[in-house]
Amino acid sequence: MPSSLGPELERLLDDPEALVRRIRRRLCRETINPANLAHATQDGAVTSSVLLLLGMLPTAGGGSSQVHLILNERSRRVRQSGDICCPGGAVEPRIDPLLARLPLLPSLGWWRRRSCLRELNRRDPGALRRLRLYWATCLRESWEEMRLNPFRVQFLGVLPPQRLLLFRRVIQPLVGWVNGQNQFVPNWEVAKVVAIPLRELFDPRRHARYRMHVSPQLSRKINRRTEDFPCFLHQDGAQVDILWGATFRIVLLLVERLFGLRAPDPELLPIVPGLLDEGYINGRYQHP
Repeated sequence: MPSSLGPELERLLDDPEALVRRIRRRLCRETINPANLAHATQDGAVTSSVLLLLGMLPTAGGGSSQVHLILNERSRRVRQSGDICCPGGAVEPRIDPLLARLPLLPSLGWWRRRSCLRELNRRDPGALRRLRLYWATCLRESWEEMRLNPFRVQFLGVLPPQRLLLFRRVIQPLVGWVNGQNQFVPNWEVAKVVAIPLRELFDPRRHARYRMHVSPQLSRKINRRTEDFPCFLHQDGAQVDILWGATFRIVLLLVERLFGLRAPDPELLPIVPGLLDEGYINGRYQHP
C-alpha cells in the first residue's frame, strides 16, 4: 500500500456519498455471483453472516467526522476473546427466516430494484433467498451485540465467503453503511466497539506480522507451535488493538475490490508476538 493517499482516494474518503456509490458499483459483480453466497457445507461447518460496517463517525478527541470501519472486540465470555471482529453470527433458524420475509429491510428492498439483484435472482433465485436470510441475520445480531439500528443501515454488497482456520465455520461477509448513528451499546458478548478510520488502513506503518505462539496443550491438538498472520495495528488511546485473521482478510478484500490496493508483503513487516491457548478456543467463561 502507498505511504500517502492519492488524490482520487483522498476525494473519496472526504465524500461519503461518492464512496458509497463506488462501493455499490464495485461490489455489484460480487453480489450477482451466486457462488459468493455460502451454501451448507459437506463437512458440517456452521455458516455465520457478518456485517462489514462503515459509517461517518467523529475522530478520537471529538474531531471532525470521517469514514470509519465499525467493529467489535469480543469479550472474555466468548470464544476468540479479545479478537476484533465484524458484528454477526450464526443463522437462528426459528427467527431469521421470518425476519427475512418481513418488510422491515428497506435497504435490501431498495437493492431489489437494482439490476444487480435482479440479475442474481435470474441466475439463482435460491441465492437471493440466502442473501435476504444472511442480511436479516446480520441486522439481528448487530442489534443484539451493539444496538445498531437496522433501519439506518444500507446494504452495499457481498464479499466472498471466508473459512476460519481454527473452527468449523464459514463466514459470509455483507457490506453495509450506517447513517446517523454514532453511539453503540455493547452487550455481554462485546468488550467494546472499535472504530478504525478507513484512511488508516492505507498507512503501511500500521501493518505488521502477528506471530502466534501456540501453548503446549493446544499445540498437541492442532499440530502447530507458531504461525504468522498479517495484521493491522490500531492505536486506541494507550491500547493497541490488533486486527487479524478472517476479519482482516475480509477488510483487505474490500480494500482490494474498491481501490486495487494490496497489503504490504508480510515478510517485510515487523513481528508482533501473540499467544494462542485453549482459553481462546474454548472461551474462558460461560454466559449465565
